[in-house]
Amino acid sequence: MSATSTSATTTPPSTRLNRDSRIVALIVASAFFMNMLDGAIITTSLPQMAASFGVVPLEMSVGVTIYMLTVAAFVPLAGWLADRFGARNIFMLAILVFTLASLACGLAQELWQFVVARAVQGLGGALMTPVGRMVVLRNAQKSELLHATALISWPALFAPVIGPMLGGFITTYASWQWNFYINIPIGAVGLYLTARYIPKQGDESPRRLDLVGFVLSASGLMCLLYGMESFAYSHGSPAISAALVAGGLLLGIFAVRHLHRAPVPLLDLRSFKVRTFSLCTLWAGSYFRTAINATPFLLPLFYQIGFGLNALQAGLYVLAYFAGNLGMKTVTTPTLKRYGFRTVLAINGVLAGLSIAACAFFTPQTSQVLMLVVLFIAGLTRSMQFTALNTLAFADIHASQRSSASTLSSMLQQVSMVLGVAVAALLLALSQHLHGNPSLQLADFRIAFIAFGALAFVSSLMFLTLPEDAGVEVSGHQPVRDGASASQRT
Repeated sequence: MSATSTSATTTPPSTRLNRDSRIVALIVASAFFMNMLDGAIITTSLPQMAASFGVVPLEMSVGVTIYMLTVAAFVPLAGWLADRFGARNIFMLAILVFTLASLACGLAQELWQFVVARAVQGLGGALMTPVGRMVVLRNAQKSELLHATALISWPALFAPVIGPMLGGFITTYASWQWNFYINIPIGAVGLYLTARYIPKQGDESPRRLDLVGFVLSASGLMCLLYGMESFAYSHGSPAISAALVAGGLLLGIFAVRHLHRAPVPLLDLRSFKVRTFSLCTLWAGSYFRTAINATPFLLPLFYQIGFGLNALQAGLYVLAYFAGNLGMKTVTTPTLKRYGFRTVLAINGVLAGLSIAACAFFTPQTSQVLMLVVLFIAGLTRSMQFTALNTLAFADIHASQRSSASTLSSMLQQVSMVLGVAVAALLLALSQHLHGNPSLQLADFRIAFIAFGALAFVSSLMFLTLPEDAGVEVSGHQPVRDGASASQRT
């Protein structure tokens, strides 16, 4: 299958989204924000929830785990549901399920009721992200893709900034239930706006469900993510965690083999034949996301264990990191238009890797201003890289493959998110063992920061293999050398 070729003479994209596309992107972004804010808030209120349910705080981890497993189970189904029943309809269903489940979480009187509600909430979250991205992709012109992607990327940058602080404030001055109740008005408004402004897209397809593909991909993803998560947070024995990861990988191999052979597969793996998509999601993009996703896990521990700061003091440093995420949003689009995807992904990614590695050289005697500046730069480069990756990944994807491509992208992002934390925990444990210390020391974190900085650095250099005009229709960048784009499908 081939895509329409692009060239350096392509008409540059518009400077902004048209009104309808902007409204659609903002509606989807608001739903994403509700989803991501929920995950950022809940961890701050686990002790109070445990007291309310009459259990020890450690038992509350099941509420986080069951959500992750439900998301892993139903993410592979998102593309098929969107094609079968319409992306708009499934997106509305995801918002409705997530909102009602949030209400049930707040009303829960016992732990088992809360766990069931979180499982249902995970179903809504599993469908919301990939299907919401499909809605945006199907409403925006290719020339508007960069602007639309920038809009739907902001929740991932903003929610982690205010989530812990908002959750702590609500739990302290109201009750933990309101951490879930705040989703109700957001969800209600989202449902109304979706019904009012997002048009039916006529994307229903009667293709039958590939049940074998669903079972293999869902079970493989569940085993893989739970195995990595249980290792990272020391839930269960390392042997069981390793067995789960190995089983997940084996099931994943069987799933890929089946999807290649099935006459009507659940997921169309031909998206990986698109060079820009595979590089931004499966290869360099996954490596970079793994390195970046480890940073929010390492930083709070680094400052509390290595520097002896309390949670609030450590949080201020982390806040500088996430503030950098927000600061880059206004310059991302013009930067990509000026320099193009290849140059930005390579140079900006290298800077991101260097800023992560620089954290390894922080000591309690290091200037606070210097540390805040480095963390702010790390946040700036993270924001730029994520927007560029999420945009270029779909620049050359044909309309018929967008549902599968969006689902595959969401699955790989879930893996890289958990993998970053799991690898970080492994590096800390190995370093502690090698040093023979009874507890983590500052030197253990240095090894982790250098390792992840190197991973981000090397993965960014892989983008130099892209042609100069990669994603030119989306960025509007005009390469010096004319010629047909080699970024299309191979």
